[in-house]
Amino acid sequence: MMELSIPLPDERATARLGAALAGRLKAGDVIGLSGPLGVGKTALARAIIAALTGRAEAPSPTFTLVETYETPNFPLFHFDLYRLERADEVWELGFEDALDGVCLIEWPERIGRLLPENALALGLQMDGSARRAIVRGSPGWAARLSGLNPAEGRQG
Repeated sequence: MMELSIPLPDERATARLGAALAGRLKAGDVIGLSGPLGVGKTALARAIIAALTGRAEAPSPTFTLVETYETPNFPLFHFDLYRLERADEVWELGFEDALDGVCLIEWPERIGRLLPENALALGLQMDGSARRAIVRGSPGWAARLSGLNPAEGRQG
């Protein structure tokens, strides 16, 4: 299991992290974005979406629960599961088909064991007046995320 701790001093750092992650994603990837309300999960998801689609604006799926995007290499699904009442409701959102593309999942803890084992866990937390990303993944993710240093603005 690999773990990275990435300081995010401002929103630009969050956007750089999203762009850096986007360049490392492939079909079948699942990214779980967790953390308290207002910590920047949607901002990070939007940065990933912008990097993969070129779209400057992406609606939050807070009410629709899922938004879908086309990228040159795979479909991209952005789930916000905050309002999900039961884990098995995720199947009604097309989760099974979404697993063939790339899934960004806010509030992944709402589906518990339904989250694939190889999902990348990206937890955001407050760090004083800034934020910090704690990234955890399987050894396969370690190689793919090698050199990830958004603080330097590198896309790797």
